[in-house]
Formats: sequence, structure tokens, C-alpha cells
Amino acid sequence: MFVLSVHKRQIRLVLLLLALAAIAVACAVASRNGTAVSQGAGVNLRADTADERIAYLSQFGWEVDEDPIEVSEVVIPETFDETYTQYNELQKAQGFDLTPYASCRVKRWIYRVRNYPGYEQLDCIQATLLIYEGQVIGGDVCSTQLDGFMHGFVKEAAETQPAQTQAA
Repeated sequence: MFVLSVHKRQIRLVLLLLALAAIAVACAVASRNGTAVSQGAGVNLRADTADERIAYLSQFGWEVDEDPIEVSEVVIPETFDETYTQYNELQKAQGFDLTPYASCRVKRWIYRVRNYPGYEQLDCIQATLLIYEGQVIGGDVCSTQLDGFMHGFVKEAAETQPAQTQAA
């Protein structure tokens, strides 16, 4: 006769492992389905290397420093609060959607923009790239000033912003 006993701890561990596997599969499916689409024909979303990330931003006319200001990992939350919902609306407006990446770890690369109209002499403009499995899935261009702004990658949006005359 064969007797098998299972403790509650073992059941919890198996359920936890299954949940983690399901999240990993969901993230993999989201990236394979090409959820993040380009803003226009011919936009290259590859961002595995520093050169590819800089090339991505230059497709929109942005000149950035070679070295990023910050590189970090962030987890896209499973449930979006008001701030994430608004940020995702910005992403959707430029052809991305962060929803399929909920609960996924992504890399965030922040670069200093050197040629923003009216801000060329200031160090307050940054471009943020959200990267998942070597591909851009979202991001923005923003000002870090107190009365700053944020918009998508397209440069025309930048040219409608009023120039600031403040010193750094």
C-alpha cells in the first residue's frame, strides 16, 4: 500500500509557482503578439543595445547623451491606478499600450535630450524608454522643471510647447 501526504505549505508553493508561470507566459505572449506597435510606418522598435536606443529616439529627431541618466527595472502594475491610467492613455495616443505588460518587469532607460526647442541650454528635458525583451513598449519626453510637461516621442508636440527662459 502507498500513502501520500500533502501539507498546506506544499499546496501553496505549487499554486505560487503556477501563478508565476502564468504571469511569465502572459508576458511572453504579449511580446510575441507585437502589442506595442510603431507610431508610423518604418519606425524601428529595437532597443537591445545603447546604439539601438539612441537610434530609436533619433527617429523622432531627438539628440540625446550617449550615457543614460538612469537605468532601472520597474514592474508595470497588475491594476492601474489613476496615474498609470493617464500615462497609458499617452502611450495609446502614440501607438503603444501597457495593459498587456501588467505584472511584467521592464527596463526604464532615461536619457537627457539636448535639442528640445527653447531648452537647448538647460538640462531639464528627458526622454524615457520602457523596454521589454529588447523592444520599446512605451515612453515619453518630459521636462523635470516644477512647471514641466510630458508628451509622446513625436517632435511636433514639442514645438507647440512654450519655451522657458529660466536658467538651469
